[in-house]
Amino acid sequence: MGVLHTVLALIVTLGILVTVHEYGHFWVARRCGVKVLRFSVGFGKPIYRWKDKLNTEYVIAWIPLGGYVSMLDEREGDVAEQERPFAFNQQSVWKRIAIVAAGPIANFVLAIATYWVLFVSGTSVLAPVVGAVQPSSPAYQAGIQPQTELIAVNGSPVRSWQEVGLALLSHVGDSGSIEVTTQEWQGYRQEQHRIEVDRWLSGQKEPNPIAALGITPFSPEIPALLGRVLPDGAAEAAGLKSGDQILQADEVTVKNWSHWVELIQSSPAKSLTLIIERDGQSQSLVITPRKRVLDDGREIGYIGAAAKPGEWPEGMLREVEYGVLESGVQATVKTLDMIGLTLDSIRKMVIGLISVDNLSGPITIAQVASDSAKGGLESFLGFLAYISISLGVLNLLPIPVLDGGHLLFYFIEAITGRPVPEKAQQLGLRIGMMLLASLMIIAFYNDLMRL
Repeated sequence: MGVLHTVLALIVTLGILVTVHEYGHFWVARRCGVKVLRFSVGFGKPIYRWKDKLNTEYVIAWIPLGGYVSMLDEREGDVAEQERPFAFNQQSVWKRIAIVAAGPIANFVLAIATYWVLFVSGTSVLAPVVGAVQPSSPAYQAGIQPQTELIAVNGSPVRSWQEVGLALLSHVGDSGSIEVTTQEWQGYRQEQHRIEVDRWLSGQKEPNPIAALGITPFSPEIPALLGRVLPDGAAEAAGLKSGDQILQADEVTVKNWSHWVELIQSSPAKSLTLIIERDGQSQSLVITPRKRVLDDGREIGYIGAAAKPGEWPEGMLREVEYGVLESGVQATVKTLDMIGLTLDSIRKMVIGLISVDNLSGPITIAQVASDSAKGGLESFLGFLAYISISLGVLNLLPIPVLDGGHLLFYFIEAITGRPVPEKAQQLGLRIGMMLLASLMIIAFYNDLMRL
């Protein structure tokens, strides 16, 4: 069931992104007077096809890893004399630029529309309140204290841990200083903290900037109270039920859920005598955690139970919501910020400040799509907007084969007044295919390594 959910999430995600991207090309081509022969979502053998009154064929194909819009073009086959005005290659260079650029732009429009929906409906965010600061860490040396809220990074306001993470990610690989502004939690006094960095997190695989600063986000203490007992686990076999409070394990008082997890993990295949409270009454049970071997060879115990979520202090969970018009502005700003962050990350990857291990392929996209779908509509929409932006930026890179490569040729034509020579275009396409294939191999390899 998990694999099926992952595959379906990938198909839905790519289906939406590809359809929007190709529709951008299609919509502008129609308005520029170009005859569209086929609009395909997916590659390979068609599952379903139909035609409209203009004789354009619409296809849904078996392999959901892309799509294309096929237009009338004299370079790809014979064109009847009466149809030559409707061929793509007969259009002005500016019309061709508009048609090619429309795909990536459509992805950016999708991201703006998605963020607009999220901002209008309201999103729940967690206030970036510091729970702990690791001794001798960069945050500790900069004077950041627990129970303070991060309110700005280099002068840019932040309202959630997600915004803090994105603001810090933009400085990965940088040298110099990062200025963090904090404020007393539910207080007024603000302080400026300067964190010195030198090629910060350069080359690290999947960098975690918040943890790298030595900051642990605040979270409420979770009592050792069972919220869910999984079927066929050691907890169910021992007779534990949802709502049970764990008081003692082998005469050791259980302080909280973290302490309970430590006791269980340190006792693989070892029987523990528990004192629990159920419906106001104390009971004694014996549980034997099952053994699990980790990748590093360590053995830990597990019982198949989850905690009852703790309650957040008032004001810690925030609802971010804007009006209809303001949501449009915020959505556009958010999309532009993400485009900038993506381009900067690519630049740093090219010059070696960010590891290529961070490249992801279809397997990782499928897994994240599945996880975000499980997290609810809000989570999935946020992921969809992010991937749509990434797809749009990727397609605008000046690599022949991609939309950006075609745009490069057309802009050269617009400046010089004549098309790029056919031999130069063919050479560029071969180089572009090699680059793209190399990137796909690296991304797929990284996916396999993450598995």
